Amino acid sequence: MRLGRIASPDGVAFVSIEGDPDRPHEMTAREIAEHPFGTPEFTGRSWPLADVRLLAPILASKVVCIGKNYAAHIAEMGGAPPANPTMFLKPNTAIIGPNVPIQLPANASPVHFEGELAVVISRPCKDVPAARAKDNILGYSIGNDVSARDQQQSDGQWTRAKGHDTFCPIGPWIVTDLDPADLSIRTEVNGAVEQDSRTSLMMHDVGAIVEWISAVMTLLPGDILLTGTPEGVGPIEHGDTVSVSIQGIGTLSNPVIRKGNS
Repeated sequence: MRLGRIASPDGVAFVSIEGDPDRPHEMTAREIAEHPFGTPEFTGRSWPLADVRLLAPILASKVVCIGKNYAAHIAEMGGAPPANPTMFLKPNTAIIGPNVPIQLPANASPVHFEGELAVVISRPCKDVPAARAKDNILGYSIGNDVSARDQQQSDGQWTRAKGHDTFCPIGPWIVTDLDPADLSIRTEVNGAVEQDSRTSLMMHDVGAIVEWISAVMTLLPGDILLTGTPEGVGPIEHGDTVSVSIQGIGTLSNPVIRKGNS
């Protein structure tokens, strides 16, 4: 099932998105009553997907991110592999949906894209063993951990660099029936391929990530876990379009603007 969130003439709703993504004009959005957790119930209303606007597919209480999870990316950034997963937070105010502009702060340069697999939590959980991680996962989406490199380097920690409004695109939907172990992940900027890797190259897989994070903090329904980015990160500038594609999910695209420019 593909779970999404839309804005329609009737308001905002969670939906099941049905049809062939290769034929988007034939896809439909079926309204889900209340929320998508558990077994969704449907209201009976639906819209052609072309007639509604896709929003970020979930409202997260927090976004928990894993850094330094692909060896080649660690190498390109000049670091050393950590013994344990490197964890940091992005505020939920950074979340945006498909086609919403990433806004580059006037005082930040360079700003980099980071295409990532996103994990969405299904229920409250704490101290989850890796072997039971899937019991607590609603599904998988696509994320872009946008990062202001100059601020990351100057601050010595990553909150400001990765926490700006619009620095966490998520979407276009959540896929519930997906094995995340070995999926292609690809990022393009203006149609040029910049990242081309596979999730099988993660140093810490999804189960290990859920175990590590949930040992520290309680995870709540809708919380988003970003699993790290492969090599090939690079700058984005005003006027660019960055698109992250993950096998079995789809493509998340966002234009880029510099604050103060129109």
